[in-house]
Amino acid sequence: MTQPANLIFFQSDNHNRSVAGCYRHAVVKTPNLDRIAAAGVRFENAYCTSPLCCPARASIATGRYPHQTGYWDNAIAYDGRVPSWHYRLREAGRTVVAVGKLHFRSADDDNGFTEEIEPMHLHEGRGAVKNLLRGYGEEPPKEDGSFWNLYTVRSGAGSTHYQDYDRRITSRAIEWLKRHGAALRQPWVLFVSYISPHPPFTVPKRLYDLYPEDKMPLPPRFRPGDRPEHPAVQFLRGMDGMRDMTDERTLRRIAAGYFGLITHLDEQVGEVLRAAEELGLLGTTRIAYTSDHGELFGAQGLFGKKNMYEGAIGVPLLLSGPGLPRARVSRQIVSHVDLFPTLIEGAGLGAAPEDRDLPGVALWSAATGTDAARAGFAEYHAQGSKNAAFVVREAAMKLIYHVGMPPQLFDLAQDPGETHDLAQESGGAETARRLEAKLRAICDPEEADRRAKADQRAMIERLGGVDKVKSSGQILFTPPPGVSKDEAWAIPDRAAR
Repeated sequence: MTQPANLIFFQSDNHNRSVAGCYRHAVVKTPNLDRIAAAGVRFENAYCTSPLCCPARASIATGRYPHQTGYWDNAIAYDGRVPSWHYRLREAGRTVVAVGKLHFRSADDDNGFTEEIEPMHLHEGRGAVKNLLRGYGEEPPKEDGSFWNLYTVRSGAGSTHYQDYDRRITSRAIEWLKRHGAALRQPWVLFVSYISPHPPFTVPKRLYDLYPEDKMPLPPRFRPGDRPEHPAVQFLRGMDGMRDMTDERTLRRIAAGYFGLITHLDEQVGEVLRAAEELGLLGTTRIAYTSDHGELFGAQGLFGKKNMYEGAIGVPLLLSGPGLPRARVSRQIVSHVDLFPTLIEGAGLGAAPEDRDLPGVALWSAATGTDAARAGFAEYHAQGSKNAAFVVREAAMKLIYHVGMPPQLFDLAQDPGETHDLAQESGGAETARRLEAKLRAICDPEEADRRAKADQRAMIERLGGVDKVKSSGQILFTPPPGVSKDEAWAIPDRAAR
């Protein structure tokens, strides 16, 4: 049993695994995340379970995949129905406090925390209901340019309500540590969940200026003729209203904004760490950091997530503190579903009988020096997808299985940028079949696709039917607490170019 300790668990939104100094990025500045990695363990091959906020966050909470829980998208979100690790810790008498973005259904549900401080949940408790029309094959495309403009117009120097919210989260987390960090007699968990680096990529000028546009790297495979034209990717581009990427200056500006937001996030983490250190808590407190999913910011000719490329499903994962080695790099393939057993064991507790079928494993062995051979798995059933998509990774070989469309296969050791699809080649076809068999041992992809769409249709009927949902507004991004949708979505003049 791992020695119990307090835990400060930092979570961000939309952080591509490769874009951090400790993950060898050549440009972005993340000194505080790098400090966590240097003091502990960096997981080289960590994955979300689904590249979208709500299904990813439901998996972090429950330790289960979307096909096991039915939390498929940003309108069918975690509601406390499935026990979470925070519920288990609270049940055992521990204090488990959340500060910031949760993106569950509602604060009115019992989400398992002792307390939720300034929580952010589904907009109006409903979320992106228009995207449920996917279940009928009638999801409307974003033809108004709203998604395209979210990146191409809003990226730049300025300010948003999102970063104001981040700073409130930091302040409230530090306030909690000062009041309770040394006073509680049993190990506690403080879950500090930021909204950055979620778009819009609008950042204070001092951070934007750290990343001169002319020095910013261009994303790989963004140009027409070079980008992938798999039918699932083409469908996603059409649903998001994506246009051809040819303007290099705009892409460099987007990168500068994204990198600036990551540095902003790093600063918030650093402020909480400094407070914990000044309070004398770090000797008895572990630190964890991850993100709900990644972000392509132009790679493969795509903005956002909602696809199965590494930039979307790969997430940073760092652990440090009592009982952990310094500067270790684990190359074991790990997943967000591993966090549930890791955190339960890290609190000095055993698994509840109902949790013994969880698909994840505690990461303490990998963290302390013993990497195991494991397969990676992820799935997607939400906005911008005609049918479900699944990933199975074994060693360096990665299969993307699309229901009703051709598979994709990549050798990540030889081709980390996923530029060469091996699925239709003679040698690759056999590997694709073998990995598909592994997928089918985890779930039936066609059955999961049918079930997700059936649940989306059922939710539409509960909301009043297709016509009513079609007439509802589109959710571009969720406003933070205390901010209206119109205020959040307004494009400030200072961010326009």
